[in-house]
Amino acid sequence: MQGMSAHLVERRDHIERVEGLLSRNPVVALLGARQVGKTTLARQVAARRAGQVTVFDLESAADAARLADPLLALAPLDGLVVLDEVQQRPDVFQALRVLADRQDRDARFLILGSASPQLLRGSSESLAGRIAYHELAGFTLAEVGASSLQRLWIRGAFPRSFLSASESASAEWRRDFVRTFLERDLPQLGVTLPALTLRRFWSMLAHYHGQIWNASEFARSFGVADTTVRRYLDLLAGAFMVRVLPPWRENLAKRQVKAPKIYLSDSGLLHTLLGVEDRDTLEGHPKVGASWEGFALGEVIARLGARPQECFFWATHSKAELDLLIVRGQARLGFEFKRTVAPSLTPSMRIALADLRLDRLDVIHAGAETFPLAERVRAVALSRLLDDLAPLG
Repeated sequence: MQGMSAHLVERRDHIERVEGLLSRNPVVALLGARQVGKTTLARQVAARRAGQVTVFDLESAADAARLADPLLALAPLDGLVVLDEVQQRPDVFQALRVLADRQDRDARFLILGSASPQLLRGSSESLAGRIAYHELAGFTLAEVGASSLQRLWIRGAFPRSFLSASESASAEWRRDFVRTFLERDLPQLGVTLPALTLRRFWSMLAHYHGQIWNASEFARSFGVADTTVRRYLDLLAGAFMVRVLPPWRENLAKRQVKAPKIYLSDSGLLHTLLGVEDRDTLEGHPKVGASWEGFALGEVIARLGARPQECFFWATHSKAELDLLIVRGQARLGFEFKRTVAPSLTPSMRIALADLRLDRLDVIHAGAETFPLAERVRAVALSRLLDDLAPLG
């Protein structure tokens, strides 16, 4: 992988999904964190289309000037219109609402944003029924290959971090990313909190990675109300920096945990916020197991193609738990994550299998082989995930 360039990492699935959405919707939003490859993907989509393509980069002063009156600038255009970093100009959404309802023009709008629909409120409110969303995450094992598993875990999934020429260059890129994100990117999304406050909060989350959210504990540490730290969490989740895994609850005769579980979305940024810059340091860090769990959990979700609203964890106050529950229709799939080469069936797994009526439970582990542990229970090697775990239909 040394010297591998970004264009050699195949992202064909994302290209085809965006093309499919464009064929069915007048407006498609391609959302994802900063520097995750949205602009590159949009260029690849544009290169494959016949007909006119017009691109606006809303961080460019010249392009921003061209859109001084969005409706006037966009109305004459046909073909594909790409609007990059659309969160810079929320007034564009009102114009797109008018343009999306026209019957006399053959235009499709691909808008790129570095915030979720919850932060890009203009799109969800102005374009309801007219817009489809596609989230672009960083690289996955399916894109870089199982042979790059350790590199992907240590460096994280951001293309520039993963593809850096050395470990030190990757670590430097991530340190710069954290600073820029806090000092420039969040203020551009309308966040007025001091960068130092959010840096401290983000770093504290890194040390709680893989644990159940305790708003009161965070609030005491910052001397603010529970609702305030929840707002901090929502900001980072809305900007794709944090994965909030909600609890699964149903009518069981057991007291169930009601708070969500928190993971930093990218393992590389997690390591940066923990002060970890190489494999040897990570191996000796107390969060190494939690880091591996979060990385493996993200790979399972990506491999299955599970949507956020289908992903949960489950825990009871009597200590029974399940790291990941994926529910699609009537299907219920359970996953446990064990950084060991010799996983075994535990009483907690048996309880989850029965109480949650799981179709299957897979124990994702750090060994080299996949093998059965019990009826409906497998031990699946993370290195064999692409071979032994099929995407959801």
